[in-house]
Amino acid sequence: MKRKKLGIVDLLQLQSAVVVYSLSTVAANLASKHEFLSWWYILYFGLEFVILAAYALIWQQMIKKFQLSIAYANKALTLMWSMVWNFIIFHNGITPFKVVGVVLVVIGVMVMNSGISEEEEEKKQ
Repeated sequence: MKRKKLGIVDLLQLQSAVVVYSLSTVAANLASKHEFLSWWYILYFGLEFVILAAYALIWQQMIKKFQLSIAYANKALTLMWSMVWNFIIFHNGITPFKVVGVVLVVIGVMVMNSGISEEEEEKKQ
């Protein structure tokens, strides 16, 4: 199987799936701010399920189009998007430690993913 080079459109498609997934954390956070089984709680909890259902459909299309290792490497950016939503919607600060944590996770996934591609190349030779 020959690897195709990812273009900007491909990366944007993957990131759109990740953004949809990260929005489920927003709905969960909003639900947690209301009394258990109140109307607002049920509304936000239901919204979380709708978001996750939409994400499941989008994710199925992504893993048909991309190698699973590439798709999962991009999924790690959920941490970054959750941090962004936390800042924009809930007005929680972004600390240097949070930024360093997100950067370390993303670098770790990139290193792990690059190791897989090197092993695949060695097997081909």
